[in-house]
Amino acid sequence: MISITTRRGSHAPHHPQPAVAIRRATIVGLALSTAAIHLSLGGTLFTLNAIGYVVLAAAIVLPGLGPVRWLVTLGLLGFTAATIGGWVAFGARFPLAYVDKAIELVLAAFLLAEVWLLDGGPAGTIRSARAGLRSVVSRGRRVSR
Repeated sequence: MISITTRRGSHAPHHPQPAVAIRRATIVGLALSTAAIHLSLGGTLFTLNAIGYVVLAAAIVLPGLGPVRWLVTLGLLGFTAATIGGWVAFGARFPLAYVDKAIELVLAAFLLAEVWLLDGGPAGTIRSARAGLRSVVSRGRRVSR
């Protein structure tokens, strides 16, 4: 069985593996759904948006990105928020657009759940960012010597 750890490295026994796997599969499914919708609309901007969703969805589940998954999660959350904001400001109002925005809102909710349940919320994100920065700085000091 694969162990689930939080960003801080502590085991999270109250987050069983199936719940995490289901939540991440849902995140990937929602991201790919909105990517398919954007791709179906054609045009450069929609195609780039679809590619962004596909790349970030893949990054959510790639095992090698475990130590920075919190950053990928925040990146996908920001990307989703920017997409929704762009639609509010400039988007066309037709039925499929409303379906897509509903998908993106549910995606954002699942991403927030991921941040809170596995990463410890904003405080955990700040701790991870500081730890990552310290790691980069200490690696840079070792290389320069």
